[in-house]
Amino acid sequence: MAEPFLSIQHVRKSFGATTVVEDFNLDVAPGEFVSFLGPSGCGKTTVLRMVAGFEEPSAGKIVVGGKDITRLKPNQRNVGMVFQAYALFPNLTVAQNIAFGLKVGGMPRADADRRVAEMLDMIKLPQMADRYPYQLSGGQQQRIALARAIAPKPKLLLLDEPLSALDAKVRVSLREEIRSIQKKLGITTIFVTHDQEEALSISDRIAVMYGGRAEQVGTPFEIYNRPATKFVANFVGTLNVLEGKVTDAAMGTVQVNNQEVSLKGKLNGSKSGDTLSLALRPEAISLGRQPGHDASLSGEIAEVHFLGSVIRVRVGVGGNTVSLDTFNNSTTPPPAVGDKADISFSSGDMLVLH
Repeated sequence: MAEPFLSIQHVRKSFGATTVVEDFNLDVAPGEFVSFLGPSGCGKTTVLRMVAGFEEPSAGKIVVGGKDITRLKPNQRNVGMVFQAYALFPNLTVAQNIAFGLKVGGMPRADADRRVAEMLDMIKLPQMADRYPYQLSGGQQQRIALARAIAPKPKLLLLDEPLSALDAKVRVSLREEIRSIQKKLGITTIFVTHDQEEALSISDRIAVMYGGRAEQVGTPFEIYNRPATKFVANFVGTLNVLEGKVTDAAMGTVQVNNQEVSLKGKLNGSKSGDTLSLALRPEAISLGRQPGHDASLSGEIAEVHFLGSVIRVRVGVGGNTVSLDTFNNSTTPPPAVGDKADISFSSGDMLVLH
């Protein structure tokens, strides 16, 4: 990784006796887009607010561009912030809202007008300059909030769940727009969200947070395919969790519902007789024994849901139920509930959860 532009070092935040962020560490490269992903109350917004200067760390240090900003006031940090609730000034026009930070910074009127015009073009709302926030849709208001944050050319852009108040279709469109603008400007960005799809689709890296800590930091590919903890595996994506007992630790074999599966050295120190939680992503599983799959389990079709191009099947394997999707084939009817069925997968795709 290049020399970090943002470095969050051993940061902790307590409110009275309650610690909400514990020993949080993260280095962010120049121009990188990093998402903080996690459930409500995990500490992600508190970390963001400490970077912005709205909260002061109880311990640790925050460095931006080689400068320690831990104790600086928000207006001394050159950081742009976009809030979930837009936070536009209702008595100002769109142009006046975008120009607000420029005016506070002392930019001459003519230069500010040019910058506002640039921002309106960038967010594709040049015709909205004279309107007021109440005359705009939610998506348009959030675009204005983004333009206002970017107008003063901040070193760092912070977005606190900026899309959660919008409907699904607008949310998808706007997240792609935010990512496109971020790439074009090359601005280092932290994006807070509880939406895993959002984080997976637009991030360079993701910090998955739980209980005030970063459970795992990695690329979307790493987070999804190689989760480091049970929480990450369960929180990111859909997961089938099976219970298995180690029958031969040396050979890496596990018994699931009296059927043996070889995990080939992935038992991570488990002993014979240990009970393990094993996980498989639905897309790693096929109905029937397929070439290239070295592991299989037998069960019974429990549910079948026809969804058009995809058929979602749930297979009972003893006390476990395994979900998988198969593509619709117009010449082959879907399986029937109660039918005996095999599922197959690559042993390398099975995760051992801790």
